[in-house]
Amino acid sequence: MAQIILFNKPFNVLSQFTDQEQRATLMDHLAAFKGFYPAGRLDRDSEGLLLLTDDGRLQHRISHPEQKLEKTYWVQVEGEVEEEALQALRNGLELKDGPTRPAKARHMDPPANLWPRTPPIRERKNQATQWLEIRIGEGRNRQVRRMTAAVGHPTLRLIRAAIGHWQLGDLSPGEHHLETVHLPDKHHKSRNTNPTNRGSKHTKRRPRTHTRTDRKR
Repeated sequence: MAQIILFNKPFNVLSQFTDQEQRATLMDHLAAFKGFYPAGRLDRDSEGLLLLTDDGRLQHRISHPEQKLEKTYWVQVEGEVEEEALQALRNGLELKDGPTRPAKARHMDPPANLWPRTPPIRERKNQATQWLEIRIGEGRNRQVRRMTAAVGHPTLRLIRAAIGHWQLGDLSPGEHHLETVHLPDKHHKSRNTNPTNRGSKHTKRRPRTHTRTDRKR
């Protein structure tokens, strides 16, 4: 069995435990969890779901590009997004590092119970903003931000809401939730390479216990 931490990474926190420039890191929130490492990354200026695990196989399954684990983002952008721009995201875009795979993109209402960001986003006077839900199966550097910029709508705020079946849920910034994951035996070959956990729809889910950690200011 492996363990996985679902962590709501606050804005301006690095997805690592150390930093030579003394910026805020995971150590400020998850110092008690020795031997856990991020499965993938989330930019310092992005917020939301970051997964950490104590198992190398699980870390590989979550973060390796071959797994194509779908990631869901809530994105606040400048301007009112027309259907043409959404369709361009769905078709795939040509970026400097090559074409993107087709994304799932739609308009959405502002996320329910959304926490305020500190500092707040930069807003222009008389400039509308809009929320989008974007789902992608790849994870290039700052990809979602570059995609929205490519269709003429720079990203103002970006929150990762889900990675595969793991969801941010009602975790507040700086809160985490610990789950146990059952991995297939190393020598057992199976068509289903996705790990299962106690929160899957086929098993009874245990009540979630949230832990709030103080953030450095």
